[in-house]
Amino acid sequence: MSEQEAGLRARLVAAGVELVTTRGVEALSLREIARAAGVSHGAPRRYFPTHVSLLSAIAREGFAELAGRAADALEPGNGGEENPRDRVAALCRVYLDFARTNGGMFELMFRHDLLKSGHLGLRETSLPLFGLFVDCVAQVPTRPAGVAPQVVASGLWANLHGIAQLWGWGSLQLATGTDDVEPLLRTILDAHLGQDGQDRRDGS
Repeated sequence: MSEQEAGLRARLVAAGVELVTTRGVEALSLREIARAAGVSHGAPRRYFPTHVSLLSAIAREGFAELAGRAADALEPGNGGEENPRDRVAALCRVYLDFARTNGGMFELMFRHDLLKSGHLGLRETSLPLFGLFVDCVAQVPTRPAGVAPQVVASGLWANLHGIAQLWGWGSLQLATGTDDVEPLLRTILDAHLGQDGQDRRDGS
């Protein structure tokens, strides 16, 4: 691929990122992406064989941003926690904050048709992020004995993803009567990682 072709490909992806960030997944038609990139309507097909392949390239940018935020949250120089449970909690907060502030991209990243297409590169971008989550969970001493860290992390992630989606829809705020997501986060951490030995909720 020539430098010019690579530049146009990157322009199409950047246009898609801007669209999904500002207008949501519904805006990501090939025609609209081409218009936003300032190219002809047929241009995306020359660089991406299918609409799904272009959407996957856009979603990879979302996973890369989320991974960057996660790494920053764990970096000691940025105030990263040393306690294993606190590190897991920090990653959970990054995930929830990303979903809250990047709702369109978050929705795109977990579209079934994109994730199912393993050859489009999303797994290579998303799995290392999940691996980081598993590694942090594995270091928590109170997690259930005899259960693989991958299983614990998967259960925690499923709950976390549910909170992210339902919070975005406004359902959990109605159910809990609060705009504070922290009690829900503490509850799922306790459920999957065991009670915190230094639980601050009882004032101890």
